[in-house]
Amino acid sequence: MKKLNIIALVLVVFGIQFSFAQVKDENIGSEVVNIVKPYTPTISDAFKVKETPLLDDEDNQQKEVIQYNIFSFPVASTFTPAKGKAAGVDKIEKEKLYNNYATLGFGNYPTINAELFITQNLSRSNYVGGMLRHLSSQGGIKDLVLDDKFYNTSLDVTYGVRERDMSWNVDLGVKNQIYNWYGLPTETIFFDDPTIAGIDSKQTYNTIALGGKMSFKDGIFNDASMQFKRFSDGLDSGENRFFIKPNFDFDVMNQKVKADFVVDYVGGSFERMYDVDSELKYSTIIAGTKPSILYQQDDLSVQIGAGVYYATAKINEESDGKIFIYPNIKASYKLVGDILVAYAGAEGDLEQNSYADFVDQNPFVSPTLFIAPTDNKFDLYVGMKGKLANSVAFNVRASNKNQADRALFVSNGFDGTGTNTNGYAYGNSFGVVYDDLNTLSIFGELKADFSKNVTFGINGTYNNYSTDTQAEAWNLPQLKIGSTVDFDINEKWYAGANVFFVGERKDLVSIQDDLTINPGTFTTTAITLDSYFDLNAHVGYKYNARLTAFLKGNNLANQQYNRWANFPVQGIQVLLGANYKFDF
Repeated sequence: MKKLNIIALVLVVFGIQFSFAQVKDENIGSEVVNIVKPYTPTISDAFKVKETPLLDDEDNQQKEVIQYNIFSFPVASTFTPAKGKAAGVDKIEKEKLYNNYATLGFGNYPTINAELFITQNLSRSNYVGGMLRHLSSQGGIKDLVLDDKFYNTSLDVTYGVRERDMSWNVDLGVKNQIYNWYGLPTETIFFDDPTIAGIDSKQTYNTIALGGKMSFKDGIFNDASMQFKRFSDGLDSGENRFFIKPNFDFDVMNQKVKADFVVDYVGGSFERMYDVDSELKYSTIIAGTKPSILYQQDDLSVQIGAGVYYATAKINEESDGKIFIYPNIKASYKLVGDILVAYAGAEGDLEQNSYADFVDQNPFVSPTLFIAPTDNKFDLYVGMKGKLANSVAFNVRASNKNQADRALFVSNGFDGTGTNTNGYAYGNSFGVVYDDLNTLSIFGELKADFSKNVTFGINGTYNNYSTDTQAEAWNLPQLKIGSTVDFDINEKWYAGANVFFVGERKDLVSIQDDLTINPGTFTTTAITLDSYFDLNAHVGYKYNARLTAFLKGNNLANQQYNRWANFPVQGIQVLLGANYKFDF
């Protein structure tokens, strides 16, 4: 009802308004308009609103952090890009590698140096190889009264198999060496012509070795090596050496565990002792293990372990057995990545000595040696290594090494009684004495690759020795320095040089009290061997990929030094030769 009243009221109002609109006003009147001047519109001064207004409010000046969220979803596309084409690059011709080579050189004194290396794949996994080496000199050192020529010839043959999970090889080696005990002390002992003529200074060494090695890629058994060696000389001395060294490597609780085992036997005999005409027999068996565990975390690496050995030694009829325990600790920490690394350690070992090893160090020893192992009680060291630049590396180390029964070479005395008439019994050979030795050492090394064509290296060692029973650490130098440099002059020419310095050494020699009295009396005296340096250099020319000619020079400073007491070395030595590479 209320709604109907409202509608009726609207209709009444609308009707009244319509009635007034229809009334016609017929007389609207008149009005006069006077125009004083024309209308001239004006535009007021306008200003431009700045697009970036200046905000003085410090809160407004802080930029709001805007976070962007990208919602990616796949979009179907039928676009197929055109294939690109690499820009042309000048390719460097790859140097061809050859499997075999032969080297032959001739020099003064007259010297011959020859090498032949051959290797051949029998199948995808089997191979065979061999190496023949020869180095000889007819001698000619000034002022010598005995022959000083030498020969050194060796042949090594190997057969091996390389498979995916394992590899193994068998090696056979033979070697023949001829030396002379030419260091007759004519300046301190009188020798008449008949005596010199009756000295047979020649010594011959023969070696035959059979061994092998196998390694596995997976499993706890890592690798193993073994060898049997027969070593003999021209004076009825003989020595047998056999060792086997298996190594195990496995993980325990995410830590790497390594265990090295060894069984090492050496035994032999000499026809006589130096002062007594009686056979000398010796044998030593070493068996032991050296387990260790490796811990690594971030920049720290620590290896902790120990070595345990049992050794039994026998000299003639006397034998003795003993247990040895050694530390095996090594640690390193990366101070600045690989740029600077600090390291330290404490290690020890039982070192097996042999007649063959002594000959390798000093071929002028007499076949009358007492052979016994060296007890390397501990070697404590601390050092730092790293890079001074991208191409310059360094290594510095300080160490304290303590050894029991360290073998020292010392000159044999002159046998004036005439009971030993062999060619080594005239003060012209060396024996071995054992002593407890403590060595403090400082070592430094610097290596630099100035470019791919130039390399340089220098190293030095300073040793301070303390002996127990011997007056000196015989024939051990306090200072040793060495340096090498190699560079490619161009694509055809290359050259290099090395120089080394050895400081003074001490030795114990026999000196005749009065050279005019024969037979005379002799006194054992300690002498000092002068320090020396040796300069060597080489230059080569690559005629082509196969053929290279070379020229080598040794002792270019012509230093007439004694490497051992009364054993001067050859002067300037020049060797001219060529190397040829080939394939079958």
